[in-house]
Amino acid sequence: MQIHRLAVVDPNAKLGKDVQIGPFCVVEDGVVIGDGTILEPRVTIKKGSIVGKNNHLFEGATIGGLPQCVGLSEEECGGVIVGDGNVIRENVTIHRSMHPEGTTIVGDDCMLMVNAHVAHDCNVANSVILANNAMLAGHVVVGRRAFVSGGAGAHQFVRIGAFAMVGGHAHLVRDVPPFFTVDGLSSQVVGLNLVGLRRGGFSSADVKTLKAIYRIVYKSDLNWREIVDKIEKEYTEGVGLEMAKFLASTTRGITFERAALPTLAEAREAAREAAERPKGAKDAEPEIFQLRVVDENGASLLPPPSKRRIV
Repeated sequence: MQIHRLAVVDPNAKLGKDVQIGPFCVVEDGVVIGDGTILEPRVTIKKGSIVGKNNHLFEGATIGGLPQCVGLSEEECGGVIVGDGNVIRENVTIHRSMHPEGTTIVGDDCMLMVNAHVAHDCNVANSVILANNAMLAGHVVVGRRAFVSGGAGAHQFVRIGAFAMVGGHAHLVRDVPPFFTVDGLSSQVVGLNLVGLRRGGFSSADVKTLKAIYRIVYKSDLNWREIVDKIEKEYTEGVGLEMAKFLASTTRGITFERAALPTLAEAREAAREAAERPKGAKDAEPEIFQLRVVDENGASLLPPPSKRRIV
């Protein structure tokens, strides 16, 4: 165990074997740090925090800060549990639960990049990546191997499913289903996270199942209850069952699918036709055309029918 002479470590903190604590670190009363964990300079681990084995915390990270809730005292707060093998980069903040018996949880083998924030009562599963400045509000749940890109923010109580991919600067106000991708610009779903599925070792049959579920969710004319019932009935194992459980348990609804916009060529053609109309025809019915976007199997990726008007 190595503790720098300029670090402040409370005598009641419990430190495992081969723990390294750099200069200007603060480890408060009752903190537990597992074997092999490294604290770079200026890391603060506050009361009520448990940090597991073989974690690497970089400069300025703060674990166990009080929830950002008005009028909440320290005595009313719970704790933080950080699992094993995590990389927590500079200035990351992970806050305690706002309930005395509650816990904010970060699992194993996660990477939290610079300035990422995990608020009170969040539950972050194993192998999650939060990129720079990603922000999770209170009570957010993130499934295993999800990726939240830089600057993205999740509203309180939102769930991000396993293997989901959230684009940069997205703002999430509804649940993101497992295995789906959210576009950062529109903050809406744009298809499956095929890269994540391939890296995760999912079979072609799994991908086929997820594509079929995607079409049921976003392309069918069914209402929500009918969608959930159909998926629960038809998919009773594997990724299908995981999707069925997630969709059936949503309380905020799921993120909408992004509507396709006209291509540049289509927009130019519509503008040219509008310019060629005779004078006085401004009030005529505007041009209507249909877009069709298909996946590699020829299946439509737009809700039928998808008609756009250029005005």
